[in-house]
Amino acid sequence: MNQERSGGAAGPMSTFMPQAIDAHPVEFTGSGGEYFRVWIVNVLLSIVTLGIYTPWARRRTAQYFYSHTLVAGSPLEFTAQQRKMVMGFVMLMLLTIAYNIAVRTGQDTAVGLFLLTGAALAPFIWASAMRFRLAATRWRGLRLQFTASWKEVYIASWPVFALALVWFGVFFGMQMLSPDLAQALEAVEEESSKAPMPSFTPAMGGLLLLGLVLSILCFIRLEYNFKSLLVLKAQLGAEKGRWKPVYMDFVKIWLATVAVFILCVVGIAVLVGVLAGSSIALMASQSERMGLWMIVVGIVSAVVGFFMLILASAPARAYREARMFQLMWNNIGVSHVARFKSHLKSGSYVGLRIKNMLLSLLTLGLYRPFARVSEYRMKVESVTLHVKGGVEQVAGAMVRQQQGALGDALADAAGLDLIG
Repeated sequence: MNQERSGGAAGPMSTFMPQAIDAHPVEFTGSGGEYFRVWIVNVLLSIVTLGIYTPWARRRTAQYFYSHTLVAGSPLEFTAQQRKMVMGFVMLMLLTIAYNIAVRTGQDTAVGLFLLTGAALAPFIWASAMRFRLAATRWRGLRLQFTASWKEVYIASWPVFALALVWFGVFFGMQMLSPDLAQALEAVEEESSKAPMPSFTPAMGGLLLLGLVLSILCFIRLEYNFKSLLVLKAQLGAEKGRWKPVYMDFVKIWLATVAVFILCVVGIAVLVGVLAGSSIALMASQSERMGLWMIVVGIVSAVVGFFMLILASAPARAYREARMFQLMWNNIGVSHVARFKSHLKSGSYVGLRIKNMLLSLLTLGLYRPFARVSEYRMKVESVTLHVKGGVEQVAGAMVRQQQGALGDALADAAGLDLIG
């Protein structure tokens, strides 16, 4: 693990001489009220145009958050071409429509080809989107670049193909463990109603559990590979990204997230049990009006169950987001020129997310822009940029290192806004 950590942290030798380190807290100058005006226009125009306005809405949103995020006193800029965002959106919509038509018309071969093609192109889509987003991000005249080759992207994507192999193995393993299952599948293909009910054995349960565990590990590894590749192959001027986390850091966060989720489920189950017990006692005391109470309790139970289902996963999702944010921003930098530190508190972020979720539900979604701004502010303002030497000197040297007009043209030509 130490070798992996030290290997990941290594990067190209910086062209800057060691100097005093200056700290620059990141600031966010936006407000919920300002963003609400951007958000409500985006929502209304997206509804009126049946979703066609989506790429314009995404660009306006990105420009708002970028322009109000100050790094060392200078705002970020989002310079993406609207035409390329529209092209990416149209391509995705056409593919989605074609896939849905294939599913609804029972074209199993076409559906299978869509799924296989989608899996094969997933790394390309991700890398294209990252190339587009980084090329569209500027700070003090500096453009970010994603320099990974397609070979590096597909090598980092091996968990996608490992996941497919895992479930091929599970599928064939289940057939070997239960001959009845194979016969049932054959009967389904032949549209026969005489299919025997397959028996479920402990061995089959163990195989399914193994498949689920391996799938989760593959997802975690894919997230780790993509994030590390994104940082290590990101470039600012001639300076490349620096990366310290290892795979087990991601596994620990996921394990802690599962523990938080279990605690939330147990706590909510206890609360539901208490409420159900109180309802039963109340109905017992009102036996003559039992029918009315049954209807009321049924409606209340359905509503409460829906909210509880959302609440059960919200703290775990917020906890994972906060921990991952801490891990990333405490362990990445720009070569040996700059590094970041985050003091984000997981508990505070979880509390903010729960409050925002409840207020969004109570206001039927109208509080959502205020929630988004408050969460973004808490995360961004927890980050401090530490730079060796003055920002003016370092930024000026990076601008001189940056590629010229040809490099800018190539960066503009690379990638599409293919994922949200």
